[in-house]
Amino acid sequence: MTIRTIVWGENIHENTNEIVRGIYPEGMHTTIANALNTDPGISATTATLQEPEHGLSEARLAETDVLTWWGHKDHGAVSDIVVEHVAKRVWEGMGLLVLHSGHFSRIFKRLMGTPCALKWREAGERERLWTINQRHPIAAGIGEHFELENEEMYGEQFSVPEPLETVFISWFQGGEVFRSGLTWRRGAGNIFYFRPGHETYPTYHDANVQKVLINGVKWAYNPQGSLTGITDAPNVPVEKALEPIVERGPKLHQASEAGYR
Repeated sequence: MTIRTIVWGENIHENTNEIVRGIYPEGMHTTIANALNTDPGISATTATLQEPEHGLSEARLAETDVLTWWGHKDHGAVSDIVVEHVAKRVWEGMGLLVLHSGHFSRIFKRLMGTPCALKWREAGERERLWTINQRHPIAAGIGEHFELENEEMYGEQFSVPEPLETVFISWFQGGEVFRSGLTWRRGAGNIFYFRPGHETYPTYHDANVQKVLINGVKWAYNPQGSLTGITDAPNVPVEKALEPIVERGPKLHQASEAGYR
């Protein structure tokens, strides 16, 4: 069974900026999906901001194993209901890869619960990514380090929760460093943030970047399937307690009544 993956792209700069259109004539999302589909274990399709429900209906998400997310210019255009549907699926076990400027996406901030802010500079400087966790599955086939000749600088501090693992750290020509490959778990879902990917540079055509994305999808995939009851909060009747008990004292809720949310 292949890993059913949606590559989500904001798809704005590809349509409004000639430089970006020249690098990604079919959109960054298509370039990423094509790279993922070179691996026989992955079946990648695309979705964009402009589609109904941003291409992420509940039915489609229910059939998705891993979602990748790239956004930049209009994070706020993503609807509340789609953010909540994606978050619910991550809690249930869907993997999530957040790419580059997706650090400010509504879904990433929703799941991190922090500002997810950082320093930045758009100067086309060299980025050297160091693999500091060489035995991690996301780093499989990646050497001790690799370089991108032109990239946007991201610098610390990166205001995210302490990650489970740090896989990559970046150095930039201007001297800054950044934790460029971080993992978390939210509910039953695995999350990987990968930093490179500024749209005016051909980052997603790079073989090392594509390899990391393939590895990331495989790592984020949860073969155990969905834990669909993770957001439930059932009111357990007295008669169904594991040990015999007698109800006593005042209470707010009637039998089987839902709790407050």
